[in-house]
Amino acid sequence: MARTLTRALPLAAALALPAVAAAQLTLDDIFLRGAFRFESLSGLQWRDDGQRFTYLRPNPTTRTYDLVEERVADGRRRVLIEGARLVPPGRSDPLEIEDYAFAPDGRTVLVYSESQPVWRYNTKGRYYLVDLVSGQVRPLSTRPGWQQFAKFSPDGRYVGFVRDNNLFVVDLTTGEERALTTDGSETIINGTFDWVYEEELDLRDGWRWSPDGRTIAFWQLDQSPVRPFLMLDERPLYPQPLPVRYPKAGMPNSRARIGLVDVASGRLRWTAAQVDSVSAYLARMDWTPRGDGLLVQRLNRAQDSLAVLFVDAGTGAVRTLFVETDTAWVDVDDDLVWLPDGEHFVWSSERSGANQLYLYRRDGTLVRRLTDGPPVTEVAGVDVQGWVYYVAASPTPRERQVFRIAWRGGVPQRLTQEPGVHNPLVGPSGAIVDAHSRLTEPVRLRLLDPDGRVRRVLVDNAAAAERLRRAGVRPPEFFTFRTPDGVELHGWILRPPTDSGRPHPALLYVYGGPNSQTVLDSWGGSRMLWHQYLAQRGFVIVSVDGRGTGGRGRDFTKQVAGRLGQLEARDQIAAARYVARLPGVDSSRLGLWGWSYGGYLTLLTLLQPDSPFRAGIAVAPVTDWRLYDTIYTERYLGLPAQNPEGYRQGAPLSFPERLRARLLLVHGTTDDNVHFQNSVLLVEALQRAGKSFDFLMYPHRNHSISGGTTSWHLFRELTRWLEANL
Repeated sequence: MARTLTRALPLAAALALPAVAAAQLTLDDIFLRGAFRFESLSGLQWRDDGQRFTYLRPNPTTRTYDLVEERVADGRRRVLIEGARLVPPGRSDPLEIEDYAFAPDGRTVLVYSESQPVWRYNTKGRYYLVDLVSGQVRPLSTRPGWQQFAKFSPDGRYVGFVRDNNLFVVDLTTGEERALTTDGSETIINGTFDWVYEEELDLRDGWRWSPDGRTIAFWQLDQSPVRPFLMLDERPLYPQPLPVRYPKAGMPNSRARIGLVDVASGRLRWTAAQVDSVSAYLARMDWTPRGDGLLVQRLNRAQDSLAVLFVDAGTGAVRTLFVETDTAWVDVDDDLVWLPDGEHFVWSSERSGANQLYLYRRDGTLVRRLTDGPPVTEVAGVDVQGWVYYVAASPTPRERQVFRIAWRGGVPQRLTQEPGVHNPLVGPSGAIVDAHSRLTEPVRLRLLDPDGRVRRVLVDNAAAAERLRRAGVRPPEFFTFRTPDGVELHGWILRPPTDSGRPHPALLYVYGGPNSQTVLDSWGGSRMLWHQYLAQRGFVIVSVDGRGTGGRGRDFTKQVAGRLGQLEARDQIAAARYVARLPGVDSSRLGLWGWSYGGYLTLLTLLQPDSPFRAGIAVAPVTDWRLYDTIYTERYLGLPAQNPEGYRQGAPLSFPERLRARLLLVHGTTDDNVHFQNSVLLVEALQRAGKSFDFLMYPHRNHSISGGTTSWHLFRELTRWLEANL
């Protein structure tokens, strides 16, 4: 499907929003009633001419979503698909449009609906073809099984998709459906990915059309070397095992290779882009604009070397264009963008000490460095004139501003000015839909001209902002301080709205994982609202980004390599001591909480001999990195056999006897990411050490611990526990 802003924006607003119940926040308003949801343009996409864009708009009369097209020049809109009329044969109710794509001629829309989760995302469902002239709706395939990643061929003759780990194409003229691979199984995966490739390399859609529409390139994974990890659904009379092939640190991964299949004949050829289960990953793959080959990113197992390969489409042979290396780790490059001439591409690298952009020829020759400023966080696109649009952590690490620079060289132009975080969707002509927010201000959408001038506001969310104001939501104060060893750290603090005259307990919120940020001036969602709720109940809320976090250059982030958790824990202790000295803070009532990596870091910090924290909450924490997956863990710690001391010192399981603080441990029993096993082993270790603690378990809940009223229940219990223990 086309790139959209859906991932960068909040969920679309409900068709009718409830009023805020009172002048203060309530957990019901935040987690049950959805009182602070706000409007967005979900499914936003640019059309190929760059003069129009489309999105899904709620229709309050039919209570469905219509597909709407809007013109850049004058804002005129027209409805392309009425949601109420989107009724396929055999159904009486309309489909919900979850995603969509236009055929090359613009006359047919491929609609994705009825989706189901595969691991973290809803990547399987059903596809329907909608004729924009006649309004006819018909299923892409009537055969049984879920469909994944359906796409029109560039010539418009076919739609390809994945079903049951095999690739299929449908001839749109004849309706004939053919399988292009037939060996898909529980272990052989064609055109999509296993658990760890999806979670840690952000790969789900595993196949690509060639520019001429004649050939499909695809990943094939063989996950037979990966042992199944068994989760358990305890709810039936006889509990059911839930196997997931999950490679733990130091264990074998899936084998991977890239294949090319001729659509007309079905002839399949394997390229030389292949990796075994112990040495490397095929982390990215796409066609060159000419269609004469593929660019593949091959990442070695240690993840300190990333090779950019050219795969010849005719012979399948591989040639190395260049290699990116780092003594700590190398991140996969998602900033590889081709220029309109098809002869040059943009690449990002931290080789200078901060992530910057570089211009390469298609043969791998470096032309020049394009940027030399604050760290670049994203290449947003390239327009038809050759301007390169990008986002940088500027003017402070907590902000994201949009810039552009001419690919032939020159001075970068800053296109956005408002403090906060900007998420741009750049069209082919250079017009930009800018999604801007701040920590306590919901997203505003504006249409910008290529030079950054505001053409018009698309969504202002003034009503949502007023609801937040009436509920007493206030912006935090941003601050910096230096640790005892001289490291400058950035944070924010939210104080109670009224001064009671008594010192208040302080709760620090941490995530702290490599290249992450909680001290980011962008809309904070329900987590931020809960922190505001606690502040209204008398807590001081603080968050500090320690060493290893993002936005501050290569050395600040990568100094944690090989010693994950150790520097980060020291920084949270330094932050607590700094906060303890602030006016209005009760230095004897310091708390720490976090989720996932934040839960892990909470545990490791509480277990430091000099921890000043009275209480802590660890939600879904890693307790020993040997229990976590290969790609994430080995990127930062290496293999367990090569760095045993780094694993030991970074494991809360190594120090259960040190626990002095009050502890609440929370976990979902079917967490496929950070397994429930982590908490089970910590519970056992703490019991053996004679330690008291509290444990809250959520049956059949995954890493998000959500669904139904689960979030409301969880945050109610967290609130009660904090009030009783901090």
